Amino acid sequence: MVVVTGGAVEDSLAVRAGRMFAAYRAGDGSAMGDLVRTLTPLLWHTVRATRLDAAAAEDVLQTVWLSLVRHGDTILEPNAVLQWLVVSAKREAWRVSRGQDKVRPEDVETTRASETDGAPEVGEQVAGAEADDVLWRHVQQLPERCQTLLRVIAFATKPDYAQIARALGMPVGSIGPTRGRCLAKLRLALAADPQWGAA
Repeated sequence: MVVVTGGAVEDSLAVRAGRMFAAYRAGDGSAMGDLVRTLTPLLWHTVRATRLDAAAAEDVLQTVWLSLVRHGDTILEPNAVLQWLVVSAKREAWRVSRGQDKVRPEDVETTRASETDGAPEVGEQVAGAEADDVLWRHVQQLPERCQTLLRVIAFATKPDYAQIARALGMPVGSIGPTRGRCLAKLRLALAADPQWGAA
C-alpha cells in the first residue's frame, strides 16, 4: 500500500519490506540484513504477546527468519512478506507455547536506550526502566486484543492498517477505532496510577 500525500509518495512498512525482500531475491545479500533490522522489533513484540519468555522468543524469531530464507521463493508478491512473517511468527510462537509445560509472562523489553549514541546516566536509565515497567504492566492488564494491537502498532513507524488487519484477523475498518479505545483505556489506567506520575 502506497499513500500519496500532497503529491509525495509515502511508503508503508509493507511496501518498504517488499522492496528489501525483492532486492534480496534479486541477489543483494545486504537487503536481508536490512529487512531483519526493520521488521525484528515488530516481530519480537508479536511473539512476546504470546507470553513466551525472551529465550523462547529469540528461538522463534530465528526459526521464522530461517524459514523465510528457505521458503521465500513461495511468496509470489514481495509486498506480502510482512504479512507472511507476522503470520509465521504467530504460528510458530503458539506451536512453541503449546509445547512448554509452563509459560511465564514476563515484562516486554524495549529498545529505547539501545538506539541512542551516548550511554544515558544511571538515573535516567532507572527512571526510564521504572516508567517502562509501569507502562507495560498496564498494557498487560488490557484485553488480549488490545495488547496485541498496541504492541504491533507501537513498533511500526507508518502502520499499514490493511496488512495489520490481515495479520491479526481483524476488519481493517476496526483497527483505528479499536486502537483509540485501547489507548483510552490505557491512558485512564495510567492516570489513576501514582507510580506513573512519579516514574
